[in-house]
Amino acid sequence: MYIEKVLNNNVLLTKNQKGKEVIVMGRGISFNKVVGDPIEEEKIEKVFVLNENEFTAKLTELLNDIPVTYLEVVNEIVTHSNEVLGTALSDNIYLTLTDHIHFAIQRGNNDIFLKNAMLLEIKSFYKKEFEIGMKSLKFIENSLGVKLGEDEASFIALHIVNARMDSKEMKLTMKMTEMVRSILNIVTYHFNTVLDESSINFSRFLRHLQYFSMRVLRKELRGGDEDFLYNQVKTTYANAFRCTLKINEFLENTYQQSLSKDEYVYLTIHIHRVTEKDHLDKIK
Repeated sequence: MYIEKVLNNNVLLTKNQKGKEVIVMGRGISFNKVVGDPIEEEKIEKVFVLNENEFTAKLTELLNDIPVTYLEVVNEIVTHSNEVLGTALSDNIYLTLTDHIHFAIQRGNNDIFLKNAMLLEIKSFYKKEFEIGMKSLKFIENSLGVKLGEDEASFIALHIVNARMDSKEMKLTMKMTEMVRSILNIVTYHFNTVLDESSINFSRFLRHLQYFSMRVLRKELRGGDEDFLYNQVKTTYANAFRCTLKINEFLENTYQQSLSKDEYVYLTIHIHRVTEKDHLDKIK
């Protein structure tokens, strides 16, 4: 293959053996090169065949409006993600994340910074993806000269999560995240507390809520109606039990499902542990 157009030191245009125009990416692949030079194929990291399907058509259109440097940064992020996660991301992330980062920087240049309402949940649920998001901020700063905050790292993390899943699984994951956030808010406001997210009890509670929310969404809530433990926690952990009643009301109103007595027991015990006074800071 021979270079038809140099876009920057790491990105060029050429044609493949079928005569299709392609974008080729690779570190230093076009450094000190000109049109007509042969391509060092051992440097090729990524190839996009243009105008072959809807995705590449959209990518071609995007690159008409966005400097190719943004695509180069996304390639750096994807390469790092693949190394950390040990799995290949969907090519669609090259389109969605390139567009997102470009828009985020445009907003930042106008002092408009969006807050991610699910920042804390993303940091807890998707630790590896969030760490990749934070590393991505370094890539963006080094290549584009713009500093972005951890809210943007969490948005990048969601793009990575999305690129690892099919759309059905992603929708389920987002609904789980929303449900867990709602339940944590119920606990926070019921006890007028700030939960200690670094505590082992919070980690246990969060894991329980993740599995619990999946069962709710899949309509798999089940469990026995053991009266003895139910009555015991109702009396022993009365305040935590009242909080669980609020959670049950939320589930009935939002998801048309009710807790079994066993679920009352598990949730009440977790809530009691995570809200013990010696683990909390009271909201002033």
